[in-house]
Amino acid sequence: MIATFLKHGSNTVLVVAVAVYIASVVAGVFPFWWLGALIGAAIFFTSEYSTHRFLFHAKPSKIAWVLKLQHRLHYDHHIDPPKLELLFLPLWFVIPTAALYFLVYFAITRNVALTLSLVFGSICALTFYEWVHYVAHVPFAPVTPLGKYMKKYHLWHHFKNEHFWFGVTNPAMDYVGNTYRSVDGVERSTTVREIWRSAGAEAAGLDS
Repeated sequence: MIATFLKHGSNTVLVVAVAVYIASVVAGVFPFWWLGALIGAAIFFTSEYSTHRFLFHAKPSKIAWVLKLQHRLHYDHHIDPPKLELLFLPLWFVIPTAALYFLVYFAITRNVALTLSLVFGSICALTFYEWVHYVAHVPFAPVTPLGKYMKKYHLWHHFKNEHFWFGVTNPAMDYVGNTYRSVDGVERSTTVREIWRSAGAEAAGLDS
């Protein structure tokens, strides 16, 4: 299962990046900021919701190449949720995103070591995100109660209604963003596999 995980998306690069950074810290190349790493992880876990809801579920672009990116990044994942080639974020998306995180963190901290600790936390969180997302879509039963719940939670988003349950690693931001509902109280969406047909639209009763 781990070997399959490493074969797809940017997962191997993420794991190697984490290992190289840890090795550099152990070797004394960079000082490590625990608080920075925790803040970086928290920032990612917060942004996973907004990225999923507002970027990946955005309305279809009228620009052909942007629309193609939208399909690769998320639209096609809803068409075929278990397909591993569409499950993970591609390297051409992850590298620029990581670079942007670095630039933003450095612009705020003006400290390379602290910036790297922040990026390290965000990359660790992204790697964990990819693993949780992977587990949600393959025939594997999570061991922990949270893991079992999040698998079920994420599959509601894919097979019940795409307007709710945007969290992948945790449901916290769904409460903040008013996109949490009891699954029994939500109607099954007719566009849950073709989300571009309703992308960007508010679900009926979302603001109620």
